[in-house]
Order: sequence, then structure tokens, then C-alpha cells
Amino acid sequence: MKNSKIHMVDLMGQYLKIKNEIDKNIISSINSGRFVNGPIVMEFSENLSRYLDVKNVIPCANGTDALQIAFMALDLKPGDEIICPSWTYIATAEAAAILGIKVVFCDVDLETFNTTADLIELHINDKTKAIVPVHLYGQSCDMDEIIKLAEKYKLKIIEDNAQAIGCKYTFPNGDNKFTGTLGNIGTTSFYPSKNLGCYGDGGAIFTNDSSLAEKIRMIVNHGEKIKYNHEIVGCNSRLDSIQAEILNVKLKHLDIYNSNRKIMAMNYNLAFAEIEELLTPKVITNSGHVFHQYTLRVLNGKRDDLKSYLNDLGIPSMIYYPIPIHKQKPYRNEQVLENTDILSKEVISLPIHTELESSNQDFIIEKIIKYFK
Repeated sequence: MKNSKIHMVDLMGQYLKIKNEIDKNIISSINSGRFVNGPIVMEFSENLSRYLDVKNVIPCANGTDALQIAFMALDLKPGDEIICPSWTYIATAEAAAILGIKVVFCDVDLETFNTTADLIELHINDKTKAIVPVHLYGQSCDMDEIIKLAEKYKLKIIEDNAQAIGCKYTFPNGDNKFTGTLGNIGTTSFYPSKNLGCYGDGGAIFTNDSSLAEKIRMIVNHGEKIKYNHEIVGCNSRLDSIQAEILNVKLKHLDIYNSNRKIMAMNYNLAFAEIEELLTPKVITNSGHVFHQYTLRVLNGKRDDLKSYLNDLGIPSMIYYPIPIHKQKPYRNEQVLENTDILSKEVISLPIHTELESSNQDFIIEKIIKYFK
């Protein structure tokens, strides 16, 4: 039996466990009088750089800006084409479209929800300049094959790592690296519900290329390196100090948060293994999974009915994403992306946040098993 109200995301419960340190750091930041791009932002940048083992972390205002800045840093122009999955959040395409870059959508694998090199290659032409693999729901794409594809066609890779911070990918030679550090540029979001989230908006860009990093640092700050000396077209996209204080605290807990998510995912997987109408998420052998979302496929047209059943029991769930990007009004086209269309009718995500009590997860599992009996 559940002990308390079940939340899809429990940010307040997470906050209460680290409240003293969070509050102390926020007050310290306010007392410093340095509210934007202060020393604490640099400290967070260095801490995250060490954690990810990447040479450069450039914080910015949000994850959508991070993507847009990545496209700007790579000098992508109107008419250039990028390839990204339609099965992702709108920001992946939006950040390119706002710059006049043509977004070409590719399909995804039905079992992993991620795109693959084979599916991307179908859309490459002489206007293609970059690939944007999205590490969806917390699992890495198979990056070894995508990197080979990019090298074959001389394309850039911008990783959308908004949902997979802390996930590791293992190359065939045994090299083990964090997602977001595998392509030319990686981007992430610190939206509050992310595995590493702040208490407002925030984002970051990662790269091991020092010249790209210098350019990105100028772009996020109005195109200037020296104050009032604007060398390139930039924008205003900076992380504020209070959010950096919060992220510095939460970064220390990220591995624990991700480990807890993996344990909860395993509990769900074991419980649902024998239910033929539920397909649990597949994890590829060379990727970790940090389960930003725990997403199931519900077969035989039962997804919406299951969602209503859970809602009546006070069990929250979400559908990410009911309308794929290539069917959204600003991007609508006649593409047939068979797997994407199937997923939009079958997926459902269950609570998997770090504050989910075991009794509440047991309650969710019990009721779902009962539904399928």
C-alpha cells in the first residue's frame, strides 16, 4: 500500500534532503553581489568539467540556447541541413530552425527509442552539415557507428545530452566516456526535472576543442571576449550564480541519484518481464542508462486506457511524446517515420524520481500487474 501521494517528479522531496547546504550556498551567493557569471559559475564549470572529463564546459541560460549556440559555433547557415530524430523534445529541432537551418528528421529504433547510424544515413545529402543524436530517456545512442558515419561524410556531431547527464558509453576498444563528450559539441539542460537540475532554467555546452570553446564563450556573452569589443555575432545566454550554487551541490549527488534510478528501473523490469503486452526499455550492451524517464511500450492499443486507469488510482504517468516533431505544425511534412509513429501511440513513462518511496513503487507495480491479469 502506498504511503503518500505519488509524484511524477518530486523536486521538493529532493530539496528537503539537501536543504541546509542549498540554502547556505544561495545566501552566500546573494551576499557576494555577483549574480550573473560570477566566480561560482566558473567553479561549477570546472567541477562539471572534471566530472565529465571534458576540457571545456561553458554554462548558458538553458538547454535550447545550448543547442542554438552549438549550431552558431559550427557556422551553420540558413539552407544548411542537420539530421535529428523526430522522436525527441521540440527544442532539438527548434534551435536549428530559428537560425534558418533546415531540419531533416530521421526515425528511431523501436526498442531503444534512439536513432542509429543506418537510420541517419538514409537522409544524408550534399547539404547535410551535422548530425544531432539525442540520448533519449537517459541512454546513449550507439555513438561508435554514428561517429564513423560522420567521418565518412565529413559531418559534425552535436549531442543532445539533456536527458542523459552521467551516462557512460563504451567504445569497442574499451574506452569509456560520458555522453555529451563524444562528438564535436555536447549540450545539456539543467531544467529542474533533469537528473542534474537547478531551480530555474540553465544549460551548458561541452567540447574538447579549445578553439570551439573560445568561440562558444564569446557567443554566450554577446560575441565579446574583451568587454565592449564584439568580435562575432553572439547572444545573451549566461547561467546565473544562484543556479550555479544549486548545481554545485546537486552535482555531488548525481551518481547516487542515477544509481537510485537504475535500481527503480530494475524493479520495474523484473516486475513486468512476464507481461506480454508490456515491453520494457532495452539497454544496448555498450551503453549505460541513467533513466531520466522509465518508458514502456504498451501493445494492442491499451496505452491510453492504462493511463486513465493509473490516473484514477492516483498514479501519475506521462506520454513523451504524443505528437512527433515531424507532425507538429511548424515542421509538418509528408515523411513516413514508421517506428516514430508506432511509439507515439504506445509509450508511457512511469515515476522514477529519486524520492520515490519503495512502497509507492510497489503500489504502482501491483496495480499495473492487476490491470493486465
